[in-house]
Amino acid sequence: MLPFPLQGLTCHDGVMNATPVAASAAPPTSAAPASGNAARTASPVATVRAAAHKASTAKTATKGTKTTKASAQKKPAKTGAKTGGTGTAAKRQTRAALPPLPPGRFGDRELSWLNFNQRVLELAEDHHLPLLERVRFCSIFSSNLDEFFMVRVAGLKRRIDAGMAVTGPSGMAPRHVLGEIARRAHELTARQARLFVKDIKPALAAERINIVEWDDLDPSEHERLGKYFRKHIFPVLTPLAVDPSHPFPYISGLSLNLALIVRDPATGKSRFARVKVPEMLPRFIAVDQKGKPRQPAAANLHKGTTSFVPIEAVIAHFLEYLFPGTVIDEYSTFRVTRNEDIEVEEDDAENLLKAMEKELLRRRFGPPIRLEVAKDMPSNVLKLLLKELHMHSQEVYELPEPLDYRGLDVIADLDRPDLCYPPFVPTTHPQLAEVESAMPRDIFAAIRTRDVLLHHPYDSFSTSVQQLLAQAAADPKVLAIKQTLYRTSGDSPIIDSLIDAAHAGKQVLALVELKARFDEEANITWARKLEQAGVHVVYGLVGLKTHCKLMLVVRQETQGLQHYCHVGTGNYNPKTARQYEDLGLLTCDPAVCQDVARLFNQLSGYAPNSSFDRLVVAPTSIRTGLLSRIEREIANRRAGLDAWIKIKVNSVVDETTIDALYRASQAGVPVDLVVRGICALRPGIPGLSENIRVRSILGRFLEHARVYAFANAGGEQPDILIGSADLMHRNLDRRVEALVSITDPAHIIELLDMLNLSLDPGTATWHQLPDGTYEPHRFGPDGEPLRDIQEAYMDRQHRRGHRVGGSGPYQPAAGSPMSELGGRWSVPLDGSERVPGGMAAAEFGTGGSSPDGSPMPALSLDDAGALSGGPGPSSAGSARGWTGGSARSGSGETASAASVPAAPTAPAKN
Repeated sequence: MLPFPLQGLTCHDGVMNATPVAASAAPPTSAAPASGNAARTASPVATVRAAAHKASTAKTATKGTKTTKASAQKKPAKTGAKTGGTGTAAKRQTRAALPPLPPGRFGDRELSWLNFNQRVLELAEDHHLPLLERVRFCSIFSSNLDEFFMVRVAGLKRRIDAGMAVTGPSGMAPRHVLGEIARRAHELTARQARLFVKDIKPALAAERINIVEWDDLDPSEHERLGKYFRKHIFPVLTPLAVDPSHPFPYISGLSLNLALIVRDPATGKSRFARVKVPEMLPRFIAVDQKGKPRQPAAANLHKGTTSFVPIEAVIAHFLEYLFPGTVIDEYSTFRVTRNEDIEVEEDDAENLLKAMEKELLRRRFGPPIRLEVAKDMPSNVLKLLLKELHMHSQEVYELPEPLDYRGLDVIADLDRPDLCYPPFVPTTHPQLAEVESAMPRDIFAAIRTRDVLLHHPYDSFSTSVQQLLAQAAADPKVLAIKQTLYRTSGDSPIIDSLIDAAHAGKQVLALVELKARFDEEANITWARKLEQAGVHVVYGLVGLKTHCKLMLVVRQETQGLQHYCHVGTGNYNPKTARQYEDLGLLTCDPAVCQDVARLFNQLSGYAPNSSFDRLVVAPTSIRTGLLSRIEREIANRRAGLDAWIKIKVNSVVDETTIDALYRASQAGVPVDLVVRGICALRPGIPGLSENIRVRSILGRFLEHARVYAFANAGGEQPDILIGSADLMHRNLDRRVEALVSITDPAHIIELLDMLNLSLDPGTATWHQLPDGTYEPHRFGPDGEPLRDIQEAYMDRQHRRGHRVGGSGPYQPAAGSPMSELGGRWSVPLDGSERVPGGMAAAEFGTGGSSPDGSPMPALSLDDAGALSGGPGPSSAGSARGWTGGSARSGSGETASAASVPAAPTAPAKN
């Protein structure tokens, strides 16, 4: 619900409640389209043709000149300054003349997050998904909600109780936000419970997977479960009674508990008791067709029906073993969520490692913020819990049993491949793959040949990033390795490689972020292990989390020291790299490597005045860098040049950037956002954001990549950056983040392709509405499911893996997710490719017509790997002002939204 009426809302209403950003724009002029749709459908093909013709002329005039990657990156800014004509004084004058933006233009962050988790729940409700995957999404919904309460709700309640809460940018009072959170959370958890009881449970039963209660089992099964209880469960249970000698026990956060009323038959006196369900026990006990109980993972689902009993139901039936000689009058289950956010006063902490260890101990005793109870809990027991936990009735969530649907991940992991997504095995990126060889390719030689743009999980993490580190650790020519570690897995080969490198006598620096939420204990463990191995371990800068994803390798080669680096959007975690969609750049470009080296020096030593060429670094320059690019698009739009902004991130909250995007929309610049999670921007509001579309994509993999793309008309090619930063205050102000500019034309094509496919109307997405809610768009007019972008990429990867070293054009199979996109494009893989790195020339737009019937201009990679194009297949020229489209890279990849115009944007666990 909007905190302001939509009717009559324009950019001239009200008074600004936030300072406008450095975005120079005027209300739309006659040159600007009247609406967002008009801005997008005004013949992008004609725009490409005109830009290509202009580029061809420019290239002819400058034939013979060469531009390095570093210098090419600097050109767009210079060109933008010329075309925009906005010096500092002019910018100040323009800003002063801008009308105020309306109040209430920001959505509330917390309510937007609940909308995101609703989209996760909608995946659990989707009958087109495999059943066990729906079960998994149901579990993820609960896990997400737990973290939301432990951190976001806990922080809001703490500020309210301390009298420090203030009205946020949305204009909603803190207590109003808290009330709306409670209302929406109650609605969503009730909806989840109905889904489980009325839909998922019966569907599982139809597949011979029965989730049952004790009374659903027969006497022989009861008897065998009794033996299992006495042998495997009873020894680890601890009953806790409450009486004058036993105070009310501490209830740990997220633990599942049984609340009991125990009566002494001799005296008739009743007492409260509590039994905690130990977390090391399985959430469900499997009972096979013969009645034999076992661990869920050991269940054989191929030999008849298997029943799964919640462990608390088994414990409840044998409570007399825990309280012999008493009568159990009543029992029910409950669960407490506590404040588990961590605060470390780093300025006062002489040793951050010890301070963090102390804070982790304190976390266990945070105040309770949510109480989940079974619907049949007696009122006297509930009153006692509220009294002893110092909680209010508004913080109670009454739900049908079983509580804690996180435990459904045990069911989702069952061995029923027919009820899961088809298996997907990532393939080695073609530039890193050897033909007819079982040995890994020399990854240093591959990077020297050409930069490598990785797209995980489709490109294997283990044969790329992990392999780079492993080869660096074993290579005697490697002298030093530097790496950031924000989150990593428990048995991480990344850690092992760093230790191997240190043992080999190399200089190894690991920047371990101890404050990575809920991974603090794991990171402390790895930090100590690395220190003991001789790795130089540092913990970043005081007051800032180090969230950037960087690796630097220094190698002694014939011509001298050579640097290699990796800049990514995701963590160095082999496990999540198979589940998260992320990007990474492997390069030995001197400009990038020098930037990364400078940043590491900043993080491990004292280098406050470092400057960067191709990196944009927070907290000093990401916001200002993005704002200047937005201003350039506004200036180009006003000058009659191509202008557009396409951004893919996890969250959009930063008000300064949002205001800049509003100003861009007012100037007629089409703005397309693909946002997986939180979005405080309101799209589609007349006079404010009618040129902005917000789409959200969720699916099998967690969409995690961050991409910032700008048309950069007048520059040699679109301006694109990838990196670790979302558009949030914490990323831009309180973290060390890094974005790297992409200069390889083939990579620019690939990234624009990815964005265009995400925004294509034929791709399944959620569309954000002006009031902040989301509308699913997953089926076409004929009722058929729209394209699943992740399935499309898996299909492409599978075919690309089989095309390495082959010949002939790439042709997707009829009916495959990529077939409608790839039918017009062909890529020679017959060994005739001339683009550096063994990649075939990426050619698109030849031999066909555009959607408006006009001939498609040809754009391709020339012999030097530069983006070129012209009005016909034989024309060449730098594709200045290129607006996107589609392409096929020489590795057999389909450049996504090839055959469609620049169309509406498409919608989107952190």
